[in-house]
Amino acid sequence: MITLKLKQFIFALLGVAFLASCQKDLDVTQVDVDQSRVRGLNAGKLNAKAELGRKIYFDTRMSEPAGMQSCASCHLPQMGFVGMGDVPSGINSRGFKAGIGEGAVAGAFGGRKPPSAAYATFAPAFTYDAINEEFIGGLFWDGRATGAVTGVPAGDQAIGPFLNPVEQNHPSSAAVISKLMNDNKYVELWSKAWGSSLKMDTQADIDANYKKIGLAIAEYEASVEVNQFTSKFDAVQRGQAQFTVLEQQGLDLFIQAECNNCHVMEPVGATPALFTDFSYDNIGLPQNIEFLNTMKRIPSASLDGGLGARLAASGNPEWIALAPDLMGAFKTPTLRNVAKGEANKRFMHNGVLKSLKEVVHFYNTRDTDPTWGAPEYPATMNKRRVGNLRLTSTQEDAIVAFMRTLSDGWQPGVNNNQGVL
Repeated sequence: MITLKLKQFIFALLGVAFLASCQKDLDVTQVDVDQSRVRGLNAGKLNAKAELGRKIYFDTRMSEPAGMQSCASCHLPQMGFVGMGDVPSGINSRGFKAGIGEGAVAGAFGGRKPPSAAYATFAPAFTYDAINEEFIGGLFWDGRATGAVTGVPAGDQAIGPFLNPVEQNHPSSAAVISKLMNDNKYVELWSKAWGSSLKMDTQADIDANYKKIGLAIAEYEASVEVNQFTSKFDAVQRGQAQFTVLEQQGLDLFIQAECNNCHVMEPVGATPALFTDFSYDNIGLPQNIEFLNTMKRIPSASLDGGLGARLAASGNPEWIALAPDLMGAFKTPTLRNVAKGEANKRFMHNGVLKSLKEVVHFYNTRDTDPTWGAPEYPATMNKRRVGNLRLTSTQEDAIVAFMRTLSDGWQPGVNNNQGVL
């Protein structure tokens, strides 16, 4: 039987090996990206690439129409670099409906909640772990940011929304680059970051520089501004704080219920616990009927196959063969910052759950409470650790209290709770 630590070690080796192969094939060293930083290991002041990436990340001009949406519009720092629950659209801003973010074009919505940009750069390249027979790594909820384009998943993820018609809606990568070329500050930052001028004389220039935009954003997302490791949990691990009785009870129950099997809470080398194993799972969630009704979408036509659907459309015969067993599987998210902004936040890939209490209650009672509604893909859902945990309501509250200790920015002597039980 493979132990948890051995499993983590294997994942790490597979991720490093796959990433190394991508670097070799794509010659990432030619674009001078510091891979250790992209994996989130940098500390202190932002470097030149991260400064460039930060400016792009917060620039609402990086959408069409311009001025409507930045990366930060859907990955808000105050929310833990995720989105919000419900926010009305404005004349010059876009909102959220039941956890789903509106794109730059008014009324344009996808069907998934924005995943966290914080701690995302630790994700290894997307690969199949033949030992444990599961897919690992990648970004986006279905892992389609594999690392094959820029060399790292975070770089691939960063450039996706710019061209997505229900997100930042640019017609082409050249249109994105031209916005930088027409801004003297960007031209200056680009030169400092990459040691070369920003140009798009040829298609090769456009392709190379568009990848560099993604890598610059990934560099920022790898910085300590985004990955702070400043939660109460971290302070407890350093011996600088103690859990309350309720928080400690929640931690004990978190382990007892085997939540830590996927939301791994052991450090890996010098990296503190990331609360994810980068795997994919179908936990039997129902559809977000509130969102579908608001958008006048037909539930039966709106099923989201997640990883399984992506594999089925991949063109890879081996992946296509695995796809039926992975319909409805989505990436296991980090639990870090899960409670930030809890009062106006949605949870799970489709935003169907409205509070952390509801999240824990779902895991606890999925199989015993018919009011949850039918799962999207019942045939492939996880029946091992989810559905009937036999927790009391008080025990659910304790787990919620523990999860609230995972929010960055904790300070001793300050009430850091992000919500009310």
